[in-house]
Amino acid sequence: MNNTTNISSPGGYRRVLRFVLGELKPKGKLLTLFNVISIPIMILGAVLLVIRFTQGLGSITNLSQDFPWGLWIGFDVVTGVAFAGGAYVLTFMVYILRSEKYHPIVRVTILNGLLAYIFYAGALLLDLGRPWNVINPIIGKSFGVSSVLFLVAWHFLLYMLSELIEFSPAIAEWLGMKRLRKTLSAMTLGAVIFGITLSTLHQSGLGALYLMAKGKIHPLWYSEFIPILFFVSSIFAGLSMVIVEGSISHKVFTDRLSSRLKRSHDDILVGLSRICAGTMFVYLFLKILVFIHGQHWSLINTPMGYWFLLEVVGFVLLPCIAFLYAVRKRDLLVVRIAAVMALIGIVLNRLNISVIAFKWNAPVHYVPSWMEIEVTLAIIFAEIWVFRWIVNRMPVLNEPPAWARSRKDGKITTVPRKKKEVLQPWDT
Repeated sequence: MNNTTNISSPGGYRRVLRFVLGELKPKGKLLTLFNVISIPIMILGAVLLVIRFTQGLGSITNLSQDFPWGLWIGFDVVTGVAFAGGAYVLTFMVYILRSEKYHPIVRVTILNGLLAYIFYAGALLLDLGRPWNVINPIIGKSFGVSSVLFLVAWHFLLYMLSELIEFSPAIAEWLGMKRLRKTLSAMTLGAVIFGITLSTLHQSGLGALYLMAKGKIHPLWYSEFIPILFFVSSIFAGLSMVIVEGSISHKVFTDRLSSRLKRSHDDILVGLSRICAGTMFVYLFLKILVFIHGQHWSLINTPMGYWFLLEVVGFVLLPCIAFLYAVRKRDLLVVRIAAVMALIGIVLNRLNISVIAFKWNAPVHYVPSWMEIEVTLAIIFAEIWVFRWIVNRMPVLNEPPAWARSRKDGKITTVPRKKKEVLQPWDT
C-alpha cells in the first residue's frame, strides 16, 4: 500500500477504507472453470441456509433425536479440524524446533488453519436448532465447567485468536503498518506456544466427546484411547493437507511464489512426507494395540469388519508405505497420491465414529440429505474463495515487503530504520 497520509489524521481512515474497498475488486479472469462451478453452488447454499434458519433444521436435514449430529458435525467440524492440524505442527517445527526449512510455507499453513477454524466453527451454528445458544458451552450453562464441550468451546475460541495473532503480521505488511507489524511480530512466539498447547488439547478433546457414547459406537471404532488417536492422526492429516494444498498453490499461484519457496518446494514435500510416514506408523501401531486389547477378532469377519479393514489397511497402511517409498525415491507424484489417500482415510475414520458406525444397528439409520451435502460444498468453496482473495493480495506465499525483512544467513529479520528514513504515514 502506498501510504501518504497519517492514519490518525481526519482523512487517514477514509484513505484506508478506500484502499480496502479497492482491494475487494476481483483480480484476474472472472470466467474460469472454478468460478463457473463454485458460484452457483454457493448461491444455492445461501438459499438453503435462509430456509434452514427460517424454517428449522428439519427443513433441509435428515437429523433427528436419535441422530442429532450428522454431516455438518462429522465432516465440517470433526474432520475439518483434523485437516487444520498442519498449522500447529508447522509452527512447532519452525518457531520451537527452529527448522528454517519449512519457514516459507508457515504463513500459508497458518492461514489455512485460521480459515478452517472460522468456517468449520461457523458450521456449528448451522447444526444448532437455536444458534443463539452457542454461548452456553462457552459460559458453562447447561453443561458445567467440567464438561468436555466446555473445554472444546474455549479451545476453539482461544486457538482462533492465537492463529489470528500469528497471521496478523501479514495483514500489517499488506496495509504498510510498520509499528503495528513490529508489535504483532513480537507477540508471535507467545501466540505460537499458546496455540500449540491449545491444539494438543482440543484435537484430543474432540475425540473425548465420544467417550460417553460407548454403547452407541461400533466396538471396532470405540476405545478409551479415542482422544490419543484423534491427536496423533491430526498430525499426519494436517501435514497431508499441507502437501495437497501446497501442490495446488504451487500450480495456481506460481506468480505469487517467492524464489525461496520455489527452490525449496520439493525438499519441503519430501520432508513432510517423512514426518507423515513416521506419524502414520505410530497411529497404525496404536490402532493394532487397541484392537488386540479389545479382543474384537470375531468382528473382523462381518460387513463392518471389512469396512474397518478398508479404512486401516487401505488408507493408513498403504499410504504409510507410499510415503516411505516416496521419501526414498524422492517421487513427488507418489507423495501427492499418498497424501490424498491419507486424507481419505481421515475422512473415513471421523465419519465412521461420528456417523457411519454411530448406532450402526439402528433400524433406521441417518443418511445426509442432498441439501446437507450441498451446504457443505458451499462452505468449502467459500473458504477457498477467501483463501484465494487473501493470497492474491497479502504477502503469504511471496516475500514480505523490503522494509519488513532483510537477508542474513537465510533468515528473515526486521530491517532497522535508518536515521534519515522518511517515516511511513502509519508511523507518525
